[in-house]
Amino acid sequence: MIEVWGPRARRMRVRLLDADGATIDEHELDAAGDGWWRSDRKLSDGDRYGFLIDDGDQLRPDPRSRRQPEGVHGPSAAFDPSTFAWTDQSWTGRQLAGGLIYEMHLGTFTPDGTLDAAIDRLDHLVDLGVTHVELLPVNDFNGRWNWGYDGVLWYAVHEAYGGPRAYQRFVDAAHARGLAVIQDVVYNHLGPSGNYLPEFGPYLREGSRNTWGDSIDLDQPAVRAFIVENALMWMRDHHVDGLRLDAVHALLDDQPVHILQELAETADALSAQQNRPLSLIAESDMNDPTLILPREAGGYGLTAQWSDDWHHAVHVALTGETTGYYADFAAENALAKVSEGGFFHDGTFSSFRGRDHGSPVPPAVPAWRLVTFAQDHDQIGNRAAGDRLSATLSADRLAVAAVLTLTAPGTPMLFMGEEWGASTPWQFFTSHPEPELGRATAEGRIAEFAEMGWDPDAVPDPQDPATFERSHLDWSESEQGDHARLLAMYRALAALRRDRAELTDPLLAATSVTTTDTDGSPQHRVFRIDRGGLSVLVNLSTEPAEFDIGSDDEVLLSTVAVEARSARIELPADAAAVVGPPRRAGL
Repeated sequence: MIEVWGPRARRMRVRLLDADGATIDEHELDAAGDGWWRSDRKLSDGDRYGFLIDDGDQLRPDPRSRRQPEGVHGPSAAFDPSTFAWTDQSWTGRQLAGGLIYEMHLGTFTPDGTLDAAIDRLDHLVDLGVTHVELLPVNDFNGRWNWGYDGVLWYAVHEAYGGPRAYQRFVDAAHARGLAVIQDVVYNHLGPSGNYLPEFGPYLREGSRNTWGDSIDLDQPAVRAFIVENALMWMRDHHVDGLRLDAVHALLDDQPVHILQELAETADALSAQQNRPLSLIAESDMNDPTLILPREAGGYGLTAQWSDDWHHAVHVALTGETTGYYADFAAENALAKVSEGGFFHDGTFSSFRGRDHGSPVPPAVPAWRLVTFAQDHDQIGNRAAGDRLSATLSADRLAVAAVLTLTAPGTPMLFMGEEWGASTPWQFFTSHPEPELGRATAEGRIAEFAEMGWDPDAVPDPQDPATFERSHLDWSESEQGDHARLLAMYRALAALRRDRAELTDPLLAATSVTTTDTDGSPQHRVFRIDRGGLSVLVNLSTEPAEFDIGSDDEVLLSTVAVEARSARIELPADAAAVVGPPRRAGL
């Protein structure tokens, strides 16, 4: 059956084409009520087709297209997901608790930038200790390369990555290696080029915009179903293990059941039916625990949410940057507060926002429901030069960042290349084919940073292919010098996290932090982070620092060679160690 929701159409036709674009057949669809148009005609895998609205002759892709061989302006191609020969029948999934997430952009993860090329690097992630691979959006966008947040056809996998069949191969290969797959999805806006959905129906809310464009009209039942069924497609047809929901604070929903709760209920039902964990992780700047509270407690029941506050506190501690939204996190208690309570702004005044912000995380909420990270695609790519921490921090301080990230109470997440301190930047890049859109994007980027005092010449042109090329990982680095030593540190930390239950204890109250401010500089502090019987000792000051430890404690891991003597340990500047009693036999 062919069907499409098009309440704005007076007439709807489907046109079938051959591989060369020549018309094979064209016939009318029948109005089926509630804005739906249907035909009993069946499509076979690979059949090319598109819709003609009213009396027009401009072919439009299917809003639910599974494949776009010629890009977002071309005809759709039918795709039958059931024909793939899955080998993951024994896959039972991975719960997020105790996990380690690795955030990856397919286009820059490998030189080829494809799903099949990424498969060849999955063993690296296994050796690293990763449990969940999180892919930045892969849905179809106009142009060849993009971060992925300009998608306009949410059901189609971008053809340059390999299309939907390659996507299935990737998920199958990940599962064969014990890796869960989290797919980043964008339900809060549509991209600027190739968005034909408003011609079909009221997908967008007129007069309501967010940072990226017109808001999605969540008052429309068919639009809500469009979102929920898209989520089901990824988890059911492509076997993914969960979704990362982009910028949920931009979802304007006044319905009795919020779309986030609807998604959570849908995922939970599918999880029960398939007997495997399915995770929904929200990106939100609201600091609102409602998202992750159980529905029985009045929450939406999502699995987890990102904690930007943890990132900001650690970033300031490592770099000393205190401009913009980093200003509040220069406070001496910033790292302690995010480690012990989840949020820094939990009803406190946010100077960046000019108002009180956030709500406390209830003590009973397990710490793993907060995804914590020292770097991610946004916090790197939305800097003017797309510079990673490795551009300004020493190798010693990068190792301290690794310790802070992988011993944190939350669910740690790494951004691709972070594990070896990649020297390549990750910059904002686009490939809009329309000259005027490309020019507007570049000029808007420059103007945005000029307001913050940046030299316009220091802001890369997102439309320049060199910006995209610079952002590719250089895998040869991982085997060299300080890069190789840092990679070994990440592997050792991930192994320690798996080995010691104290580091995955979900009780927020099991973590306590003591901070010593040595000279008034936010990047020169000394931290003692106690996690149950283990202590994470961090010296970011300019002088050696001494710590008391238990008489039976051992150095379980350190970024530099240190030795415990007489229940004390001394760390040089820019060093960290994890100390605690030896693991008892049988535990």
